[in-house]
Amino acid sequence: MVIFKKLVLFYFTGTGNALAAANWIKNYTLSINIESQIINIADNPNLNEISIDENTLIGFCHPTHGFNAPPIVIKFLRKFPATNKKVKFFTLNTRAGMKASKLFTPGISGLAFILPLIILLTKGYKAVGYRPLDLPSNWISIHPGLRQKVVDSIFERCERITNKFAAKILEGKKSFNRLYELPIDIAVIPISIGYYFYGRFMLSKTFVATNACNLCGLCERECPVNAIKMKDGIPYWTYQCESCMHCMNSCPERAIETPHGFTAISWWLAFWLIPPLFYVFIPEQVNHKELIFDLITYTIGWIVIFAAYKLLHKLLRFKLVNRIVKYTSLTKYKFWRRYRGQKIKTT
Repeated sequence: MVIFKKLVLFYFTGTGNALAAANWIKNYTLSINIESQIINIADNPNLNEISIDENTLIGFCHPTHGFNAPPIVIKFLRKFPATNKKVKFFTLNTRAGMKASKLFTPGISGLAFILPLIILLTKGYKAVGYRPLDLPSNWISIHPGLRQKVVDSIFERCERITNKFAAKILEGKKSFNRLYELPIDIAVIPISIGYYFYGRFMLSKTFVATNACNLCGLCERECPVNAIKMKDGIPYWTYQCESCMHCMNSCPERAIETPHGFTAISWWLAFWLIPPLFYVFIPEQVNHKELIFDLITYTIGWIVIFAAYKLLHKLLRFKLVNRIVKYTSLTKYKFWRRYRGQKIKTT
């Protein structure tokens, strides 16, 4: 027996995985005649205009970035209004699923599960469900997009899982799937924190638009966090970039690349070649010399990568540089597939 009269579901998506999960849940609620509403967090919704009471179930669907919830989701949850009502909620995070032969392999949630749960509990909401959903990995800076046949089979499996999850929580039953993974999630927290405060800024400097770009402006218009700006006549990725992969996967000209050759050289300079030159200037009698060196390494690394990216952006205007960058980028070649996912329609 369904105990809720309404579902309000907030989502954030890059390549469409979290939106697919949100639409599956919405379709299920509509099939059992429950009013439902899905709201894009990136649209900066006015929360004062959204009606939520004890008969409303609220949900949050979002991807996992660096074993954490995307910063835009964390900021949204932090400003989400507190309640003294008995309002119930669930969270669902999509993460990097794969498939080896007939075996579906899971991703890792890390803080993507823990942090949203803590924020909402401290605001007075009551948790009724949590579900990680291993939709296809879309991080094509690291690996080629999965074959469409594999993508389709993962989507079919995840749709069944999502519908079972939705049915259970809408009947008032609690569903905290895969809590046995909590020790692993806790173990990767240092990586989650490192990505949030450091890694994501470095990765925002691993996107370029080659001379295949026709300046259509699609990437700038569709970036869900407004991180892409036109600078010197070509797209430029700012520090707001969350590496959601929307731009690279949706560019109709395949002009957006990860410059693997340039990235390898600049990171080598930033973290292995240049920092040791400063080690000799640290007096031997100084306490915690290794810790000081680590801090110097990270500081210099940040400066070098930022400067190198700035320089690369300017040099891309020259045909020779553009060609070198393009042909030393694995993402340029056809075998390095883009991620297409699936379009999910609401009923």
